[in-house]
Amino acid sequence: MPLSSISSLDVAALAGDPGDAAGLLAGVLDSAMDAIITTDEQQNIVLFNRAAEKIFGWPRQEILRQPLEKLIPQRFRATHASQVRRFGQAGVTSRRMGALNVVYGVRASGEEFPVDASISQLDTPRGKLYTVILRDVTERLRAEEEQSRLAARLAGLLDSAMDAIITVDETQHIVLYNRAAEKIFGWPSQQALGRSVEFLMSERFRATHAEHVRRFGRTGTTSRRMGDGTILHGLRASGEEFPMEASISQLDTGEGKLYTVILRDILERVQAQEELSQFAAEAHAIREGEKSRVARELHDELAQSLTALKMDTIWLRDRAGGQPPETTAKLEQMVSMLDTTVAATRRIAADLRPLLLDDLGLHPAIEWLANNFTQRTGVPCEVNVDEDIDLQEPYATAVFRIVQESLANAAKHAAATEVSVLVARTPKAVVLEVSDNGRGFDTDAPRKPLSLGLMGLRERAHLLKGTANIESERGRGTRIEVRIPVQQEETVQ
Repeated sequence: MPLSSISSLDVAALAGDPGDAAGLLAGVLDSAMDAIITTDEQQNIVLFNRAAEKIFGWPRQEILRQPLEKLIPQRFRATHASQVRRFGQAGVTSRRMGALNVVYGVRASGEEFPVDASISQLDTPRGKLYTVILRDVTERLRAEEEQSRLAARLAGLLDSAMDAIITVDETQHIVLYNRAAEKIFGWPSQQALGRSVEFLMSERFRATHAEHVRRFGRTGTTSRRMGDGTILHGLRASGEEFPMEASISQLDTGEGKLYTVILRDILERVQAQEELSQFAAEAHAIREGEKSRVARELHDELAQSLTALKMDTIWLRDRAGGQPPETTAKLEQMVSMLDTTVAATRRIAADLRPLLLDDLGLHPAIEWLANNFTQRTGVPCEVNVDEDIDLQEPYATAVFRIVQESLANAAKHAAATEVSVLVARTPKAVVLEVSDNGRGFDTDAPRKPLSLGLMGLRERAHLLKGTANIESERGRGTRIEVRIPVQQEETVQ
C-alpha cells in the first residue's frame, strides 16, 4: 500500500476524523520541504513524509511502524525516550528541540548529521501522537563553522597587527579594538569596547572629530589619510598625549556604517625629527656665526691691510720720478690690482655675512640685497619691508638668506624684467614674498640644478617650523612665499 494511503488512514483513524480531509492532510505533509515524522506513545513511527525519506535515506515502507530510535545515533537513544516522555507530561503543546545543543540524526547509511528540530504533541482517542518537524542543517553548520574559523583568523590577524585598529559604529562607539590599540592607548579591550571613541582623544579635538567623521561618511570615499598632512594626537589612559598617524575607512553594513581607523604611535619618530631639526638649526647657527667671524676678519683686517698696501703703493708711484717708465707702469698695475682685490674682499665678506645685518638690522640688509641685485643684473627690484621690523636670531638671518637665495635664483634662471620683495609681520609670523615676471618653470618636472637653491630655502623655513610655497608657470613668472612662525615677544621694537 502506498505511504500516502497508510499515512492518511493511520492519521484519520488515530484522530477519529476519516474522510477527504485525511487525504488532503497527507498531500500537504508530503509536499513539505522539511522532514515530518510522527510517532505514537511507544515511539513507533506512524507518519514519515517524502522529505524525511530524502533526508534519512529510508523508504517509508521500510521505516513505518519501526521504533524512532533507528533514526537516532546510538549515544543519544537512552536519553531521547525519557525526554519525550517528560515533554508529554509537561502538557506543553510544542517546543524547539535541543535548545542548548545540536540535535543529531542518523541516515540509513549510518552517517550522522545535525538537525534543527521542533516537537509537538496531540492527544487523540487512541493516545498521544508526537510530531517532529526537522531540517538537515549540515551545510548551515559547515558555513557557520567556516565563518567562525574566518572570524578567528581575522581576529588573530588584527591582534597580530603592529598598528592600532579601532572600529566604531555610526554613533562613534567602539566595536573593535585590537591588542596594538590596548598597548598604545593603555586601555584593555573590556574597558574600551562599547565606549565613545572620544575618550581616546584630547579634549580640544573632541568637538571637531565627530563632524569630521560625518563629513567623511557623506563623501562616499572608501578610505583616506586623516589629518590632511598634520600630526594628530591621541590620549593614553595615563593622560599623556602622543602624536600619531592615522587613516580612516568606511564600510556600509546591514546595521549601518562602520568606520575603521588604523593608527600608529609616532612619538619616537617625532622626537627624533625634532632632535634632528634642533641639531640642524644649531649647525646653521654655528655656520652663520663662523661666516660672520670670517666676514668681519676679511672686512676689518684683510681689507684694511690691502687698503694700507694700496696707499703705500700710491706713495711709491708718486715718488718714482726719474725711474724707468716700466717701473711707473708696474706701480700703476699694482694700484689697479689692489683696487680689484679690495673690492673682491669686500664682496666676499658681504656674501658671507653682510655686516650691516648685524650693525643696522634686517630692513637695510634687504635693501642692500635688492640694490646689489639690480647693479649686477640691471633688473629693477621693488622692496616693500615693514619699517619697524626687527627680528631676533635665528629669524633675521633666515629671512635674509631666503631673500638672498630667491634673488640669486631669479638672477640665474628667471630672465625677468621686474622683481619684487615683500617682508611683512603678522601677530604670529613673518611673511616674505619674492616674485618675478620671468620665464617660470614647471614645478612638477624632475628636479633640476636650479632646484637646489629652492631646496635650501625650504630647509631654512622648515628648521624654524615654517612653510615655503613656490608657484611658477612657464612664461608667467615665479612667486615664492615663506611663512615663519614668530612669537610676539621674539620681536624687538
